[in-house]
Amino acid sequence: MLRPFRKLVGFSSSPKGAKIILVAWMLGVVLLSALAPSAKEYAGNSKEGSVNGDTPSEIAAQVLKEQFPANEGLPALLVFHRDGKITARDREKIKELSEWLASKQKPEHITSALPFHQFPSSVQDQMFSKDGTTLLFNLSLEAELESGLANDTMEKIRDKVKMLGMDGMQFEITGPAGISADTITLFKNADLVLMLATIGLIFIILIFIYRSPLLAITPLIIAGIVYGIVDRILGLAGKNDWFAVDSSAVSIMLVLLFAVLTDYSLFVFSRYREELSKRDSKYGAMGEAMFHVSEPIVFSGGTVLLAMVTLFFTIFEPYNHFAPVFSVAVVVILLAGITLIPSVFALMGRKAFWPFVPKVEKIGAGKAGIWGKISKQVMKRPGLLGGILLNVLLIGAFNFSSMNYSFNLLNSFPEDMPSRQGFELLEDHYEAGQLAPVTVILQSDKKIDANEAFLRKINELRKRLEDQSGVSSVTPAIMDKTELPRNFLSKKGEAVRLQLVLDDNPYELEALDTVQKLRDSSEQMLVDSGFSSSEFHLHYAGQTAGQLDVKQMNQRDMLILFSLVTVLLTIMLSFQTKSVLMPVLMMGSILLSYFATLGFGWWIFHHLMGYDAISYRLPVYTFVFMVALGIDYNIMLVSRIREEAKKLPWKEAVGKGVAVTGGVISSAGLILAATFAVLMTQPLQELFLFGFTMAMGILLDTFLIRGILFPSILILTKSGR
Repeated sequence: MLRPFRKLVGFSSSPKGAKIILVAWMLGVVLLSALAPSAKEYAGNSKEGSVNGDTPSEIAAQVLKEQFPANEGLPALLVFHRDGKITARDREKIKELSEWLASKQKPEHITSALPFHQFPSSVQDQMFSKDGTTLLFNLSLEAELESGLANDTMEKIRDKVKMLGMDGMQFEITGPAGISADTITLFKNADLVLMLATIGLIFIILIFIYRSPLLAITPLIIAGIVYGIVDRILGLAGKNDWFAVDSSAVSIMLVLLFAVLTDYSLFVFSRYREELSKRDSKYGAMGEAMFHVSEPIVFSGGTVLLAMVTLFFTIFEPYNHFAPVFSVAVVVILLAGITLIPSVFALMGRKAFWPFVPKVEKIGAGKAGIWGKISKQVMKRPGLLGGILLNVLLIGAFNFSSMNYSFNLLNSFPEDMPSRQGFELLEDHYEAGQLAPVTVILQSDKKIDANEAFLRKINELRKRLEDQSGVSSVTPAIMDKTELPRNFLSKKGEAVRLQLVLDDNPYELEALDTVQKLRDSSEQMLVDSGFSSSEFHLHYAGQTAGQLDVKQMNQRDMLILFSLVTVLLTIMLSFQTKSVLMPVLMMGSILLSYFATLGFGWWIFHHLMGYDAISYRLPVYTFVFMVALGIDYNIMLVSRIREEAKKLPWKEAVGKGVAVTGGVISSAGLILAATFAVLMTQPLQELFLFGFTMAMGILLDTFLIRGILFPSILILTKSGR
């Protein structure tokens, strides 16, 4: 299995091959930079829906679009607020804004706006909050409008408000258009900042650990070359619609790429330095180093790739669209690990380690170091050390079950973001359910005869909907009318539309549960109202129904991902170790690390940081990355232990493996944790928590599990014998 890879690394380590490999990579960067666009030019944001578009809320939205076509586009909610009460002068200024939004001078991408200025005072009064401090009216932008253009349009509206001189009045824009515009503002130049922070941090850590400028800068140059290749391949994919290129995936991929390539560089030059102490030839030393290091690099890259490929089996679009971006990146990273990295260091030779140049005569010299001392304690007391750590980690893992998840994405944005402030104003001054009503669609298989009997059934259905727990009101009220209200029956005559207002915030779990109960009882409500359940169907559209489907897709995808990743990576590890027990122990330790990390993380988030809930995406993202990357260090350790076991008894081989790999694994883990911690500088709460959790998990895994718990288990189980 490894023969083709060892031939390739042998060629990359040879005098001629190293030069050819380096030139080939450089030519690839130059050609792709000249011919292909950057990934960000064609990257987009994944919608919170199914890749198949077949969830109940998506079906309802499609029915709504077919039966009640409207050119409403992307909605924006304009929120006006004054502490105390909105004054008569304020109202006149708002009317001026409304006139402008309805005129030919309005921004070109606005398709419609509520004609506030045309309403009589009595109607305008009804639009204000009960305390008279807040006013909401909406407008629509062009459907599928690009985020940058939406942001420009929102800025023009804000400029107009300033020009009108609404002194002392708070004005915010929220809703989908406002959120889209704010997202653009938040992440403007974010990738550049992220890259510079990542590069700077890695360089500082490498200088601190190895005190060699060349060893610090070389991995970053290698990562820059690889990033140039990956970025342009993704740009080509986006340009030619080969697959979706998600902008969030591209940003996180940048962090992953620099961190993993730095890890691989550490693995290579750590063993290279060891071999340079044994022989004169720099190419011979690299050939021998890569003979041993190529196996863990190939298998670690393979496990990461398998973990990313499993994302193709998810149905939630943001998860699914991560798969192609990371799969492409991991393939190129793996190729660089067995070609570019050895060729660069082979060409540099001993100069790469300046000023601490390794010499042949120093063979066998050196101190045991901290990891030599730790390995001795592990060999001496494996049961005690392993038992203490196991119990501590189980406490953390037990806390995992108490985690609360939020499906309100606005909670992830900074508190001073205009769209969040606008939404919170609406929450404070309007009934919670009015912020995002649920649209109920009664669809028939044939054209509806809207006679009096039908009206009575509709009125009965409306009452039954209103009687459901969690429902505040249902409109319109048909009562004893002999004709349908306007826009009640679709133009095709095959559907009826009602609007349902919930008691709870439409984004909170209580509201999601209410919609689930409505779905579950739909058939019975139809029958009780006098409708045939075979001829009529109830659909629920709107943001609450959509978030309910997100919750269900997330639960489904978590089950699929956790199962697939665990099984596939265990199989991959069995090929590497040629064992049955060892891959189970390796996978078990990383799963324990994952659950303990999230458990301890949740305790910190909840009790120290004051969060009542965290993003529902956090467990999935941390699982895929933490498990896939954590396995790397298991593979590196086990590979060296198996190598030493050919010469030493099993217990001593484990101790020697921990001693000689502890330094490089702890250095790699420190760098990987630091690069993920860079995400904590990003403005989204979701990215902050993701970066914090990954950093904590990697450090826990690197220093405690990989250095103490896992070796203790290997000694106690004698799994390599």
